[in-house]
Amino acid sequence: MRSISVVLLAALAMPGATLVAQTPQDNHMHALQYVPPYVRAAVADPARGQDASNDARRKVTEVMVFSNVKPGEKVLELIPGSGYFTRVFSDIVGAKGHVYALWPDEYVKEDTDEVAAFEKLAADSHYSNVSVLKQPAAQLSVSEPVDIVFTSQNYHDYPDKFMGKVDPVAFDKQVFAALKPGGLFIVIDHVAPEGSGMADTDTLHRIDPAIVKKQVESAGFVFAGESNVLRNPNDPHTNKVFDKSIRGHTDQFMYRFRKPE
Repeated sequence: MRSISVVLLAALAMPGATLVAQTPQDNHMHALQYVPPYVRAAVADPARGQDASNDARRKVTEVMVFSNVKPGEKVLELIPGSGYFTRVFSDIVGAKGHVYALWPDEYVKEDTDEVAAFEKLAADSHYSNVSVLKQPAAQLSVSEPVDIVFTSQNYHDYPDKFMGKVDPVAFDKQVFAALKPGGLFIVIDHVAPEGSGMADTDTLHRIDPAIVKKQVESAGFVFAGESNVLRNPNDPHTNKVFDKSIRGHTDQFMYRFRKPE
């Protein structure tokens, strides 16, 4: 109890402090965790518009705290989709930081509308620290070392046929090379049945968390924690993630890996 009290009092003593609830399993952390004011401000940014309606479900505050993103940092976001997380990353890293949003060429061919909408976001002066990268899926690179590489719900896409069947370990090694020493690789994805490996990546759009951990660690990363805030024990893991019975509420793992100093 004493250690929790110390953490709580220290957090409340800081300017603009707020706290976010965590489940007891979250990386074995204390029951409450400090949320930096720059994260709180970024989430509250009115420019996010309708994104805010999804915050309770997508746990954006918890995701940002878990990612350890800070002002001035460089973030490489893989397949950023609608820009839901991009907007928050952009606000947190600020003018001295940068967000590189990477769209693999193979993905661009599959979803031109989504990419066009994202490019409109990147052209908005409010997000002037966001730039769009397009490159072959198997040739991940960035012009400068970054602090964080972030992927939400698309690690499972890379080994699929439409992406050119990218070798996951080779991909993870490219992520490793893109990061600064001490940098973080954050992976969020839909949970597949235990022991299934990559069998469901193209059919159900899910992946076994155990195979992700094995692949990423084999590239040189050190496992640095997980969070259960996106877990859903009621997901049977056998439905496609787009099935109306589970869409938007799939069981998702969130892993954090660190490149050694």
